[in-house]
Amino acid sequence: MGVTIKDIAKQAGVSPATVSRVLANKAGFFGAQTAQKVRQTAKELGYRKNTAATELVTQRSHDLAVIVNTTKTNFATQIIEGIQATAFPADLNVIILYAGDGDAERQRRALETVIERSVRGILLLSVDLAPENLALLQSTEIPYCFLSISFEGPKMPFITSDDWQVGYQATKYLLERGHRRIGLAAVDTQVSITGQLREAGYRQALAEAGITPRPAWIHPGDYSYPAGQAAMQAYGTHPDVTAVLAGSDLAGIGVMNQARMLGLMVPVDLSVMSIDGTDLCDIVQPQLTSLTQSFYDMGVAGVKRMLATETPQPQRFTPIQVVARDSVVDFVTRT
Repeated sequence: MGVTIKDIAKQAGVSPATVSRVLANKAGFFGAQTAQKVRQTAKELGYRKNTAATELVTQRSHDLAVIVNTTKTNFATQIIEGIQATAFPADLNVIILYAGDGDAERQRRALETVIERSVRGILLLSVDLAPENLALLQSTEIPYCFLSISFEGPKMPFITSDDWQVGYQATKYLLERGHRRIGLAAVDTQVSITGQLREAGYRQALAEAGITPRPAWIHPGDYSYPAGQAAMQAYGTHPDVTAVLAGSDLAGIGVMNQARMLGLMVPVDLSVMSIDGTDLCDIVQPQLTSLTQSFYDMGVAGVKRMLATETPQPQRFTPIQVVARDSVVDFVTRT
């Protein structure tokens, strides 16, 4: 049997109530010397706080669940860093569970695990739940919020970038650099609402410039490095486009590397811009110009939502910005 508060009280020569208040960092009718003696005795006896029992008394869990989808890109680390940095000072333990890539069974098992633990809240990172799993989540009284993914309708709680603006602002930047034939590569425009919104923003920016994109300019994909390679292979050695907007940093690197394999120089022969703006943009050559998202802030905001005492606004967009590096240059007509 483990060491109890009564054991510490007996050894330290104080009441159990005093031990309880000292270990809970609560004020009481005891001096600093007594508090120090209690803590030292607890340490010597090998006392470990019974978190489960404490949570039963306080009816407040200190566990925060993060359910992560298997993504083809590399931004998840930044979101988790924001979550950890905010959760730790709030005395929250972060539990991370992986839900596969659109795997309904893994989603269900992850949800059942955290529901059984009666966690403080659930953050779902880029997880598009199957309908039956969404119903399971909504049947609980546990607060939850989706991160880096949006949904249609006003009630689903999420924190992410405005994906329409992502596509729009990135394309506007390329237009401002003189490009008019702009490709869209490795964006999932078939299934993902994220990709559909980005394509809509891309098309709107072109429309405002009096440009209708040709079918050959758009090569959908799953945001991965191979999807970027495949898109560039489709553009070929004499691409009709002068600039490419890639769906992620990894996809952008795929475009650049494949362009090099085809004998094209970035940005001399082709400008490339990516969406995300992770550290990858700084470690490749040329460094990738990006539409940068606030992934760290998404994590911070997600934890703050779980800690909020008042009902927060259900949906929130985090800031985005263009970060100019070396992979985009002004388009100059060649004679």
